[in-house]
Amino acid sequence: MAVDEGVAPAAKAVGEEGVQRLKPNAVGLLGVVFMAVATAAPITAMTGNVPFMVSAGNGIGAPASYLVAMVVLAIFSVGFTSMAKHITSTGAFYGFISYGLGRTVGLASGLLATFAYVVFEPALIGIFSTFATGTLKDQTGLDVPWWVFAVVMLAINATGTWFGISVAEKLLVVLLGTEVTVLAAMAVSVALHGGGPDGFGLGPVNPVNAFKGTSAGLGLFFAFWSWVGFESTAMYGEESRNPKKIIPKATMISVLGVGVFYVFVSWMAIIGNGESKAVKVATDSPLDLFFNPTEQYVGHWAVVVMQWLMITGSLACGMAFHNCAARYMYALGREGVLPRLRRTIGRTHERHGSPHIAGLVQTVVSAVLVGAFWAAGKDPYTGTYVLLAILGTMAILVVQAVCSFAVLVYFRSHHPESRHWFRTFTAPLVGGVAMLGVVVLLVSNMGAAAGAESGSLVLKATPWLVALVAGGGLGYATHLRRRAPERYALLGRTVLEETKER
Repeated sequence: MAVDEGVAPAAKAVGEEGVQRLKPNAVGLLGVVFMAVATAAPITAMTGNVPFMVSAGNGIGAPASYLVAMVVLAIFSVGFTSMAKHITSTGAFYGFISYGLGRTVGLASGLLATFAYVVFEPALIGIFSTFATGTLKDQTGLDVPWWVFAVVMLAINATGTWFGISVAEKLLVVLLGTEVTVLAAMAVSVALHGGGPDGFGLGPVNPVNAFKGTSAGLGLFFAFWSWVGFESTAMYGEESRNPKKIIPKATMISVLGVGVFYVFVSWMAIIGNGESKAVKVATDSPLDLFFNPTEQYVGHWAVVVMQWLMITGSLACGMAFHNCAARYMYALGREGVLPRLRRTIGRTHERHGSPHIAGLVQTVVSAVLVGAFWAAGKDPYTGTYVLLAILGTMAILVVQAVCSFAVLVYFRSHHPESRHWFRTFTAPLVGGVAMLGVVVLLVSNMGAAAGAESGSLVLKATPWLVALVAGGGLGYATHLRRRAPERYALLGRTVLEETKER
């Protein structure tokens, strides 16, 4: 079957023959925003990353790091959303890059993005299990093995994906709403009391301080890490209402909304402890950076609630990543990257319109990875979470950089009516270069970011694994172009009739 450049068979509704599609009109603007913000996991980003940024990164300049990251990601998003107005693809980066830089680079990028989201879920299972084990023991005295919580999270994620995006959306609204509320309560209380022991200092939000401290590069990397997954908005285009408008709006809301929240909460946590004491607190007892001001300005009950919400927040994040991984697998599967995949992970549920088989495959892969780390005696936090998060982050940052350059190339030959000196040229150029800079930050700070696992073979293999996946994608796409041109022509081109490239 010959397929013209840029054209693929129209996707069919659930139950029809041919390329299948996800359930349409299943989620609105707020639902897409919640799914994207869930991947950022605000309470995990704050309580997990900020103390480390303060103690070993840029000190009290951690909030300024978030400010810098927000500006860079907003610039990246300008180009990203410009393309989203013309192309709706469940494969997100896979589809965008295929249209901009060609199918060969597109498949390599799609495999890298899939790889990243696949390893993110077991990473979050590790931190979820750590929070759950510690909190349950501290507050009830029960000592439950961490793998029990890992099994629970695997089951919840699999169930949520099976029943469709609307079910996951409802659960994430509750989980995100509670974690954002308790963090906001702490931050607002500190602000209303005029700051902490040293007053209402502006040093933490001075952009200059983002580049100071023990390791400014480490602090900036952790700031960018805290946003990983915001671009997942594009994956839900096929399931959203009016995706040409919803996806660009949801992306910018996610970047700017999360950014303002991160800056404010981390700033208030630091001045709530006192700028002069914050670094010592973060070094001696990391979680006290948030627990201390919460206890003092809100009450002990809020500390107890925060501990439980750290568990639900990491659960929400893992669930969102599970959905992302399943949709990337599904996007690759329904195009028949391997012929048999169209009949398996490329299928949707007849009733729920969900990528149910892809979701089950992702559950099995996550279980195998978690089991492997458990068998190797790795700690669920310092081993499973940290190592897999670094691996996934490197892969997705490379894809983000490539996507920026894809936007540049795409608008040089398409849609003259949409070309703009900033939106389709300057923003993607600056965003792409900045993303490459973040990759350099990650590579140069991998050892410090890994902490106790700095000598791990998994960490040392990380750049090589990323290169292997990308190289495999390039090689396989080249093979398809020569030996199966009809399959090669479909790569990254499956779009819906009502949302196709225009």
